[in-house]
Amino acid sequence: MLRAAMSSMLVVLCLLLVSCQTTKNQAIYIDFTDKGAQAEIRRTTESIHKPIRIALASVVSAKDTIGYYRRIADYVANQLDVPVILVQRNTYEEVNQLMANGAVDIAFSSTGAYGAYRGLTDVELLAMQQYQGNSLYTTYVIVNKSSTIENMEGLRGKSFAFTDPLSYSGHLSVMQHLKQKKELPERYFSRFFYTYNHDKSIWAVANNLADGASIDSMIYDYAQEKTPELIDQIRIIASIGSALTGPIIMRKNLSSEMKEQLRKIFLNMEKSPEARKGMQGLLIDRFVMPQPNLYEPLRNLYNRVDEL
Repeated sequence: MLRAAMSSMLVVLCLLLVSCQTTKNQAIYIDFTDKGAQAEIRRTTESIHKPIRIALASVVSAKDTIGYYRRIADYVANQLDVPVILVQRNTYEEVNQLMANGAVDIAFSSTGAYGAYRGLTDVELLAMQQYQGNSLYTTYVIVNKSSTIENMEGLRGKSFAFTDPLSYSGHLSVMQHLKQKKELPERYFSRFFYTYNHDKSIWAVANNLADGASIDSMIYDYAQEKTPELIDQIRIIASIGSALTGPIIMRKNLSSEMKEQLRKIFLNMEKSPEARKGMQGLLIDRFVMPQPNLYEPLRNLYNRVDEL
């Protein structure tokens, strides 16, 4: 009797643990008349309630942006009726590694990180971001407000802050510019370093730790809204080209049904007041259907990155 009672309590405990891991909209039915009830619990949690894992890199202050990503994750969780786990990393390379290893299902990628992705796990575009009516941004080259530097040539022999080796605005665009001048960064700049965060690049220039830096124009707009006192300490001296905004990518080996559901969720996300708050906090007006062909020139460029 005691053993039977303890067994029943263990099954109930398993159910309680399972329910704690599910979203509030979920309902799990376990048939207790089945002698394999415990095995059924295990199968149910592995199939129906397997969480969706979303990766992102801390390209701006993680403390400031994680709340916005959580709103988006909550919306996805409620729409799919499954748990969603946010996985945050410091660099684009780490996010690419998570995707390559199949450790996550979706990633908020950067333009450069997607262009450079060559993982064993194939990925495909889930959606593109739109901001102020388009899916393009510009590379801004910034200096301290009190600096006498007026253009890129003025940064010759000066210190420079790159953002991330896989960042387009924070690295590759400047490398392209230097290549056109037949220059190398180690010769052109007195020194350069990586901040791994656009906020830190802005801060480094504002506090004279670097004479110049290159950042994403959307990040500049974000900082202008969130930390205007920091933006007041810098100025833009050059704009280098334009590039597509970072896409949302997903594992190609997700089921066709799941991919269709995810795409529908992202393309309609701006219709949800709560999700829209998260999007607006990240300077995303809406998600649109991806156009893979538009990213091909960038991917070809990253194939030749060693030449830069």
